[in-house]
Amino acid sequence: MTIITEALKYSAAGDELHGHLAYDDAISGERPGVLIIHEWWGLNDYMRERAAQIAGLGYAALALDMYGEGKVGSSADEAGALMTTVLNDMDTGTARLQAGFDALAGHSLVDKARIGAMGYCFGGAMVLHMARIGVPLQAVVSFHGSLGSFHKPAPGEVKAKILVCHGADDSLVPTEDIENFKSEMKEAQADMEFIAYEGALHGFTSREADANGAQFGLPLAYDETADRESWQAMEALFDHVF
Repeated sequence: MTIITEALKYSAAGDELHGHLAYDDAISGERPGVLIIHEWWGLNDYMRERAAQIAGLGYAALALDMYGEGKVGSSADEAGALMTTVLNDMDTGTARLQAGFDALAGHSLVDKARIGAMGYCFGGAMVLHMARIGVPLQAVVSFHGSLGSFHKPAPGEVKAKILVCHGADDSLVPTEDIENFKSEMKEAQADMEFIAYEGALHGFTSREADANGAQFGLPLAYDETADRESWQAMEALFDHVF
């Protein structure tokens, strides 16, 4: 196994986006592709680590840049401002998601008929949005992601299988949002699995969650069990659809 990483620049609506590609050079020919969408912090080292892990599973991983020019927030205020800019203009956000999909689907290493997406926190909301609007993904996985909707899908519009990995004690995702999401998916006739990990808080996959929570006064915590089990659930789903 030889994991290669490289910058991959692409653009949307005139904005330059700085993605991060990872793949195993020991594998020849086309392989499935997986989009990775970052937390509110931006495309940071944590997302690059996840991209390398996905590449190690035999996929081509593209970590997207949803903020443009590789912007990363260094504080909760900065991250919140960057995220809000996207959430307040989902036409641009959707264009950036589609551009990322096109960049991965068009890569010579990738079988464009076998593409999935995974996202964390803000990124979880983004991959769910991609599923809702019918982007041709085989599966999407949300890790401690927001569940609010920017588009209500019609029955049959959601093509991707959906896995939501949620912290049962995540106070940043309102119970009402969970109930509304489940109802929305049922009405859309989506193939969706929702897993709530007992005792897990927001950010349960990130080993930096505790430090970030303490520094910025946020209810975040790493949970080794939830991290491991959610990753295994993701692996099983991608194995199934690819």
